[in-house]
Amino acid sequence: MAITSLYIYGNGGHAKVVADIARINGYNDLIFLDDVNGVKFSPKLPKYPIIIAIGNTIARERLQRLVVESGFELATLIHPSAIISTSVKIGTGSVVMPRAIINANSIIGDGVIINSGAIVEHDCIIGNFAHICPGVALAGGVNIGERTWIGIGSSIIQGIKIKSDITIGAGSVVVSDIDSGSIAYGNPCKVRK
Repeated sequence: MAITSLYIYGNGGHAKVVADIARINGYNDLIFLDDVNGVKFSPKLPKYPIIIAIGNTIARERLQRLVVESGFELATLIHPSAIISTSVKIGTGSVVMPRAIINANSIIGDGVIINSGAIVEHDCIIGNFAHICPGVALAGGVNIGERTWIGIGSSIIQGIKIKSDITIGAGSVVVSDIDSGSIAYGNPCKVRK
């Protein structure tokens, strides 16, 4: 008998979209975990699969590590309208939203969000816990580091390397590599902080 129960850790807007994808994937009993407004997480809860539905990259990483260390299995959710090459590898705890496209030989890490309408072209590497916002376009061979957040509608040209812990502002056009720990935005995208 298939498991139809799923914990969704989070209770905001992102969690609502994740819940829709979970229902489409056959999870009928959704239990929202939220340390403020919902059921509080405890290692003693029944061991249903769990998905971390929090947009913040650092919080998502921390919570995903906590639930794994507590013995919970992570779900990976993919909306059926997403187009994903058969050669793509997607890590545990990741979510691929409606109409996202992930092309040949791309590697998506653990706990990654590929949001609605995002395009990840061939041979891209997306590091663990990165967040690719709606409408982002990554050309072929782009490498995104861990916990990096790429703002809505941004475009990144072929072969660019964006290291870890970076925030790229909405609508940016990235034409050169960006070092770790930066905040960058604009057209062309420039490091601002």
